[in-house]
Amino acid sequence: MDLHHPILREFPEHREAIKRLKGGDEHFRHLYDEYHRLDDEIYRIEEEIDFATDQEIEERKMRRAKLKDYIYHLIKHAPPVCPTCLGTGATN
Repeated sequence: MDLHHPILREFPEHREAIKRLKGGDEHFRHLYDEYHRLDDEIYRIEEEIDFATDQEIEERKMRRAKLKDYIYHLIKHAPPVCPTCLGTGATN
């Protein structure tokens, strides 16, 4: 069983929106990075590389779940790619 839950694997159908948001939205990028940091911490605890109390691991998992929900919300409400500028904002 794979213990990592990267956002691109969780939402593969939104790969382009995720890449666009990571590249152009500082708030999204911060949340994305925090999610993956937490995911890595949880993995390390579950693999017994690092240690945490049951409460600490549950708090991390809850925070990761909330971040995932919020990230999904941001993805679903991301503006569509402009067909003229292909998401760059440039018209030429």
